[in-house]
Amino acid sequence: MTTFTRYTLLQVPSWLLLALLLIGLHHWIALSPWVAIGLLALWVVKDFLLYPFVRSAYEPSAQSASKQLIGTQGIARERLAPHGYVQVRGELWRAIAEPPDRPILPGTPIRVRDADGLTLIVSADSPPAARSPAQEPPSAR
Repeated sequence: MTTFTRYTLLQVPSWLLLALLLIGLHHWIALSPWVAIGLLALWVVKDFLLYPFVRSAYEPSAQSASKQLIGTQGIARERLAPHGYVQVRGELWRAIAEPPDRPILPGTPIRVRDADGLTLIVSADSPPAARSPAQEPPSAR
């Protein structure tokens, strides 16, 4: 099934509910049938205009949030021996240290290597080489 078909089929219930509401308004307040049809048509057009913006959410191959973090850096917030918590992009994630026999201490930079559900598999990331005072920008001195 294509992404567009999936999106369209998931919009059909809202179209049906709106149609029922408009039929009810037609009977209760004598809403013109042409106004009701126009409102329903505007609603359907709105859904199709939004499709390009929400398409990725309907794609079957969309990666989970944890898989999107693979390759990013973070900080160990507690000792990972091998389980613990890390902070990546401002969020706390449960993590497992890789390799499991090397604990990662709090405050150590980490890199996300993989994800298993909502658990990140991380390894200690080597800190960037220290700059010599001659390499520092003038404002840092």
